[in-house]
Amino acid sequence: QVQLVESGGGLVQAGNSLTLSCAASGNIFSINNMGWHRQAPGKQRELVATMSRGGSTNYADSVKGRFTISRDNAKNTVYLQTDSLKPDDTALYYCYAIYQSHVYWGQGTQVTVSS
Repeated sequence: QVQLVESGGGLVQAGNSLTLSCAASGNIFSINNMGWHRQAPGKQRELVATMSRGGSTNYADSVKGRFTISRDNAKNTVYLQTDSLKPDDTALYYCYAIYQSHVYWGQGTQVTVSS
């Protein structure tokens, strides 16, 4: 069983930055893939960014050039650096991890961007 805990969300003005963190814990060794999804009220959940253990990345078109995903494999932790935030980025951000062919989700951290 894997547990994921997100942190780093908050309320910021447009143009500012936040760093989100997600730490995995439990009886685990190494996690294959980690990343972030987000969901805003009235909208479907979408992929934001993902990163394999080997370092390959994938970003949503809406965040390319503004967000950067990274991870520390030894700590089983994934990060999301969010720059030039827009009101449209307001959402609940969920961390996920794939371990032994199962997908695990965190509870989410709220990011609110004011205009």
